[in-house]
Amino acid sequence: MRDFAYLRGVVHNMVMKPVLWLGSSREDLGDFPDDARREAGHQLWKVQCGDDPDNWKPFRQVGRGVREIRIHEDSGAFRVMYLAERAEGVYVLHCFQKKTEQTSQQDVELARKRFKALPPSKRPSR
Repeated sequence: MRDFAYLRGVVHNMVMKPVLWLGSSREDLGDFPDDARREAGHQLWKVQCGDDPDNWKPFRQVGRGVREIRIHEDSGAFRVMYLAERAEGVYVLHCFQKKTEQTSQQDVELARKRFKALPPSKRPSR
């Protein structure tokens, strides 16, 4: 039997996936301003529960199934690249502040390197 939590009138399945931080992604998220960090944490929680973040887009340049959470705050634009399709958890590949309209090649390459370093998938999560 699964456990459920009620939050703001919505039922959330509480069989949550763990967050698996790659490289310096956890420390990088910790460097976000307070509001952006809290929002990123909330959006990752939604992903852990099997929901979509409020503002996201696929990021196929990094790898199949990779998405980015898009956060817009007064202090700037912030991104969290992640992969949630694996059964073992939600892999956070890269967290960064976006400085220009287009994501820098350096940020794309770092996320791609971490994606390619993932162990082979054991089984699909869904």
